[in-house]
Amino acid sequence: MNKVIRRTATALAVATLTTGALAATAQAAPADGDPALTDVYIWATDVQLREDTNTSSNVLAVRSQHWLDAVCQKQGQTVTDPAVGTNSWWTAVQEFAGSDIAWVNNLYLQGGEKIEGVPDC
Repeated sequence: MNKVIRRTATALAVATLTTGALAATAQAAPADGDPALTDVYIWATDVQLREDTNTSSNVLAVRSQHWLDAVCQKQGQTVTDPAVGTNSWWTAVQEFAGSDIAWVNNLYLQGGEKIEGVPDC
């Protein structure tokens, strides 16, 4: 539990530094995630989880302020959001262990441009 609290506090500090006033409210990570994977938090609303690392790929799901398991991350299409910034790093995520993989641009995940603790693909 202390690890989750420490990770959440660190993620909030990084989010505050990297997104200014857009830092998300702390929430506990889900207990049913895969302990071998890094938990990531979508801080924004209506974020599209895609089939591939570009905005023209199919949307598989839409999530708001939601925890996911991160599988790995790699560079893909550069995404620019005037309110947030620009990022070319995407993270492969799962809803829960064994679920389908979807991709989300790191702009909408707490942790910065490239998320510490998530391996490269």
